[in-house]
Amino acid sequence: MFDLENLSVAYKNTKVLDRISLKILNGEKVALIGPSGAGKSTLLRKLYEMHQKKSAFIHQDFALVPQLSAFHNVYTGRLDRYSLWHNLLNLVRPQRNEIEQIRPVFKALGIEDRMFSRVSALSGGQQQRVAVARAIYRGSEIILGDEPVSSVDPHHASAVIDLLLKAAPTVILSLHSVHLALEFFDRIVGLQNGKIFFDLQRSEIDNKLLSRLYRPC
Repeated sequence: MFDLENLSVAYKNTKVLDRISLKILNGEKVALIGPSGAGKSTLLRKLYEMHQKKSAFIHQDFALVPQLSAFHNVYTGRLDRYSLWHNLLNLVRPQRNEIEQIRPVFKALGIEDRMFSRVSALSGGQQQRVAVARAIYRGSEIILGDEPVSSVDPHHASAVIDLLLKAAPTVILSLHSVHLALEFFDRIVGLQNGKIFFDLQRSEIDNKLLSRLYRPC
């Protein structure tokens, strides 16, 4: 699915990714961990560029339209699959078929009661779950998520991760929480200073290795 060989990325003469080589097969679930600034977000964007049509991307800043309802923001996940007329119709008056397709996603994420609320009126955690709902509703082969539960309270975070892992064959998420990475993923890639520090199975990772990954540079 993904095959990177010595990928380097620099912004304004600052190297963000340094000779990254990474292979991810169809059907794999992979967690990206590492300190802030390690290059996780840039790596996810590069992976997305490789398979945009097959992927749904969850942005760290949610990338929602605050003036629209939660329903309409999720509906945009499939805008490219319907005609202009059908999209305009749902903008003016959401159709029953689309409502019934989207409602179960909201229910699973615990925000069914906010389905027709304006996004600007939602809390940060609720907005993030709307962004997750949009990715799930898109129904893509690949889900890429940049800290998809960073604003979700711990009570809901595990449920959100579990839903994402079931929503697509291939799932790659960057996670701030090492605990969630170890709980839900078998393959974990640690990044440090734009390089892959380790690419290991969960059973091979111990506290000593994690301390080295997150130690101050």
